[in-house]
Amino acid sequence: RTNSSKNKYSYQKLVSLLKNKKMKQKVVLAFSGGLDTSFCVPYLIHEKGLEVHTVIVNTGGFSEEEAKRIEERALQLGATTHTCIDAVEDYYQRGIRYLIFGNVLKNNTYPLSVSSERFFQALNIVEHIKKTGADYVAHGSTGAGNDQIRFDLVFEVLAPEVKIIAPIRELGLSRQQEIDYLREKGFDFSWEKSKYSINQGLWGTSVGGVETLKSSGVLPEEAYPSQVTDHGVERIKIGFHKGEPVSFNGEKMNPVDVIRTINKTASKFAIGRDIHVGDTIIGTKGRVAFEAPAPLIIIKAHHLLEKHVLTKHQLYWKEQLGNWYGQLMHEAQYLEPVMRNIEVFLTDTQKFVTGEVEVELRPYHFSVLGCESPYDLMNPIFGDYGESNKSLTPQDIIGFTKVVANPLKIYHTIHQND
Repeated sequence: RTNSSKNKYSYQKLVSLLKNKKMKQKVVLAFSGGLDTSFCVPYLIHEKGLEVHTVIVNTGGFSEEEAKRIEERALQLGATTHTCIDAVEDYYQRGIRYLIFGNVLKNNTYPLSVSSERFFQALNIVEHIKKTGADYVAHGSTGAGNDQIRFDLVFEVLAPEVKIIAPIRELGLSRQQEIDYLREKGFDFSWEKSKYSINQGLWGTSVGGVETLKSSGVLPEEAYPSQVTDHGVERIKIGFHKGEPVSFNGEKMNPVDVIRTINKTASKFAIGRDIHVGDTIIGTKGRVAFEAPAPLIIIKAHHLLEKHVLTKHQLYWKEQLGNWYGQLMHEAQYLEPVMRNIEVFLTDTQKFVTGEVEVELRPYHFSVLGCESPYDLMNPIFGDYGESNKSLTPQDIIGFTKVVANPLKIYHTIHQND
């Protein structure tokens, strides 16, 4: 575009290169460093002819050392670039916070430890796709579980112009076939299969093994990541402000740090173990063990505080909408607009959920003991439960009972011969 002969020559040379050399298309690969995603890197390079850009989204399951090892492996396998995205705070603010507000335990058991984090991993991957200008996105999910749906759905909705590749799902290869392919390409890593599949994140750890593939299997003690190292009894206090955990034993903290501190403290007692049985998105039943000390303790402590500061109607409707919120998140519906509506409701109910809850820890078990709050509706100025009533007279109670009994008296009188 200039009159300079040098610039004109450079421009013509660039045009010539672009015409004669086909630019490689890019693929962003959600990479964990395990066998499946490691297989994907050379496969996408050699079989698909793509330029691979790996990305890992940390939602609380990786230390700095682990993240560094994963980066080294990605680059060694041939990735053009590797990016580690810290999404822990984002995961808390847009996900975990509402799971606490809603006291979400799927089937009264599971705090959505793994199922909730997948959305925030996928959402951050979409942002990375836009930054790199990738034509494809890939992941290592199989065709048998929920994660494939969770990833695909976010990509379909938020990046519809990008094609999805899921090599493990599409090829249906065995573990040994993946290892053989990697060796053929010169990558003879140690792929000793762990007896148990561990998936760790801020909001809990899932544990899968041969025992969870059948209805009666019981995981052995060593399958769980945390073992009992403290055989005593310890009491802790969790402070909440507007429904969020903000202190531990009187020390103010960021909610994420409260979660981490409780996890570290309660893990010494091997607290938070259970097995979740539920329906997968694709219609089959699934069974998985988990270890989630902080989620279970925080949810139970939060729920106790709510029982003291909310009305019975608030508690009832919170339970209905909290359950729906958890169900929708579990089934990959985080982008459904009704989720934002429920979040507004849940947030509004937390205005006065402020106070401190005491919890007792002991091996394999915890008990929520009691709470203190300036908004406690169990206020002695109105009376003491089962002892005295200061707001109503005995005559008031007699009249109230007659009014409540009236519709029942009418019904039973009309149907006394039925």
